[in-house]
Amino acid sequence: MAKLHIKKGDIVIVNAGEDKGKEGKVLSVDPEKQRAVVEGVNIVSKATKPSAANPQGGIVKKEAPIHISNLSVKDPKTGAATRIGRRKDENGKLVRYSKKSGEEIK
Repeated sequence: MAKLHIKKGDIVIVNAGEDKGKEGKVLSVDPEKQRAVVEGVNIVSKATKPSAANPQGGIVKKEAPIHISNLSVKDPKTGAATRIGRRKDENGKLVRYSKKSGEEIK
């Protein structure tokens, strides 16, 4: 399985689809299906039965997974969408960096 350019906790920008231009924090990533759940993006209405957590039931709005090809990481310096590269730092550890500004992505 290929390594993904997006990790949980990254700030990403949506490249395509209904929510194009929106940005949000990655809440979870499914590497097998190559999908990520992003805060405030791809909101769907889901009918739920009454439960202990939601005694009222009814329609709940929640984030649905979006394909990672439609997401790009936000550059920490410029704030624009950027591609990701990997390089070794001074300790020999592999770190991700922005191809646009060269800035390391934490």
